[in-house]
Amino acid sequence: MTFELTQLYVDHIQELIEKEDSAAIRSEMENLFAADITSLLSELETESAKFLVNQLNIETGAAILADMDRGERRDFLKAFTSEEISKFVNLFDSDDAVDLLNEQPIRVREEVIALLEDREQARFILDLLHYDEDVAGGLMQKELIKANENWTVNQCIEELRTQAEDVEKVYAVYVVDDFGKLLGILSLKRIVLAHKNTKIESLYDKDVIFVETYRPAEEVAELMRRYDLDALPVVNVQGKLLGRITIDDIVDVITDQASSDTLAMAGITGDVEEDDSIWQQTKARLPWLLVGMMGGILAAKFISFFEGDLKIIPAMAAFIPIIGSTGGNVGIQTSSIILQGLADKTGIDTTLGQRLIRMFAVAFINGLIISAIVFGFNMLIGNDLQLALVVSTALMSVVFLASFMGTLTPILLEKIGINPAVASGPFITTANDLIGYGVYFGLAHLLLKL
Repeated sequence: MTFELTQLYVDHIQELIEKEDSAAIRSEMENLFAADITSLLSELETESAKFLVNQLNIETGAAILADMDRGERRDFLKAFTSEEISKFVNLFDSDDAVDLLNEQPIRVREEVIALLEDREQARFILDLLHYDEDVAGGLMQKELIKANENWTVNQCIEELRTQAEDVEKVYAVYVVDDFGKLLGILSLKRIVLAHKNTKIESLYDKDVIFVETYRPAEEVAELMRRYDLDALPVVNVQGKLLGRITIDDIVDVITDQASSDTLAMAGITGDVEEDDSIWQQTKARLPWLLVGMMGGILAAKFISFFEGDLKIIPAMAAFIPIIGSTGGNVGIQTSSIILQGLADKTGIDTTLGQRLIRMFAVAFINGLIISAIVFGFNMLIGNDLQLALVVSTALMSVVFLASFMGTLTPILLEKIGINPAVASGPFITTANDLIGYGVYFGLAHLLLKL
């Protein structure tokens, strides 16, 4: 049954916290998943949330912290001492532990590591801390199952039982040589079906997909998506097995990237969420709003140059919104499709020429249909034939130019190292507005001889 968080339930839990009714709180929480409790905590004041967490067993508390949003967790843990934090970190996978510690001040980070009861966990964390968050080394966890190629299946099973105590999810066994170099991968099914005295070297699959520690997170995500992997081994430049990246970590990367691109396409800079402060949201949204406003001012000034034309043929003013909105919509549609192509690295790269040819073909069909509809509408309401031709020709031209802009802009931005998603936002809309108005009034001057 899906948990639904309501204000009534939040008030009920708050009342139990105020009464310090620990037994009732534990009774309520035992029916909820860690993710559900995390959602509940976000609705409570910090002290109330801490009291609730302290009533739960340490395993549940660790699962709640692992599920929390990073910014929210950073603020929440300010209410905890380093010793309290270390008890939770003892139960974390090494990669999740590093993520949590990177959010803390240096003093807290060092105190927590020093207080860890599991010294192997502390060593794993220290190994991972020097990697950047956005590379394979920063995503990997040290906990995994590995076996030497010279072992028998029986030795492998015994080692599997020993190592699995520290590994939450076992997807496969990684086979290494005497120097720890990754040789291949061995499925659990083959281990179970093989004779106990069979050598590992005769069972494992040498065709293993791996990634080096310095590879960017986007490349790791693409590898795991393309080959449908649950886990991906990580090696150093010498090929020595260092750790693995699991699918849950990559889902976070994909989600963050998609969220970032969506915000960029909407003209929002930085990582901002609905519950961020008013000032944070304002800073994130204002820059592109100002760009859009300046574009609007330029468009208004541009139109004002043609006031005389509008006095001669006032009906021209009625079609200005159609010109602007059509150019903006076509530009956004085109750039969104180009962005999708740029993000997909699985196929052969499409050349700029191929993209332009396809774009012009689509633009021709769409422009022809739109122009014909507008031309028919003008004739139906009795507008002048020449005006109908001007509007329809302008629309056809705008569709072509907006498609060209929507194709070229993301490609150029990617070439110079700027997130191409910004091309689908206010920038391309404003640019197409100005181009559209220029084409419209230019054609009016040419065809109507104003």
